[in-house]
Amino acid sequence: QVHMVESGGGSVQAGGSLRVSCTASSSTDNVFPMGWFRQDPGQEREGVAAVDSDGRTTYVDSVKGRFTVSQDNAKRTLYLQMNNLKPEDSSTYYCGGRGSTYGGDWVLNRYLYHYWGQGTQVTVSS
Repeated sequence: QVHMVESGGGSVQAGGSLRVSCTASSSTDNVFPMGWFRQDPGQEREGVAAVDSDGRTTYVDSVKGRFTVSQDNAKRTLYLQMNNLKPEDSSTYYCGGRGSTYGGDWVLNRYLYHYWGQGTQVTVSS
């Protein structure tokens, strides 16, 4: 059984910063946390930032220059540092993981992922 637990969400004013974390664990399976997604009610889950098994990072255009994704493989933890937050960044953020490594161009495609965390809320006020 795989568990992915996000933490670090919260409320902040526009221009502020937050860091969210995701730690993966499993007693039987491999799990590689790789990507951050966000989703609003009634909307599709959107890829925000991801890092593939080669260490390459990919960002959706709307967060480039403001968000940074990183990972600690030894801890199986994925981070998302969010700076200069905007009200439109408000959403529920989800960590996605895979049961195998992946190095390629589709890291922001939600169908690539096998596991998901429960989500953490980020609210940015103007």
